[in-house]
Amino acid sequence: MIIARIIPDGEKTSTITDLTQQIKNSPSINECGAIFTFEGIVRGKETLKTTDKIVLTTPSTEKTEKELEKILKEVQSEHGVKDIAVVHYLGQFKPGDSLFLVVVSGSHRHETRAALEEIVERVKYELDFKKEEIGSAGSKVIMSGG
Repeated sequence: MIIARIIPDGEKTSTITDLTQQIKNSPSINECGAIFTFEGIVRGKETLKTTDKIVLTTPSTEKTEKELEKILKEVQSEHGVKDIAVVHYLGQFKPGDSLFLVVVSGSHRHETRAALEEIVERVKYELDFKKEEIGSAGSKVIMSGG
């Protein structure tokens, strides 16, 4: 099972708990010995600046979701994990808000953790997101890969 969703601002939200439960309800859960999760949140403070909010967009939600699904299928095949669920939100967020959720199940911890790490990195660097950070240093735009 692969769940790949890009969710526009204001649409129904999922939590890491919701996604984990969907994975646990999968028929392949009997073959699993590990579930790894990742919840990406907005960081509000760094050494030299603070972030009051970020605005995350993509030119085409549908295209980005298809690219996400392709990444997940490749990772699933490469690492041999069973199920993957990913939700990435778009819109305006403040510090502490969740914007990226990943759940991966697999037979063993090593391949499951490796799959999770690859998903996090590939989503950050390969999907077409534009992130505007607004805070103490003014406004800064970060394109994919930032």
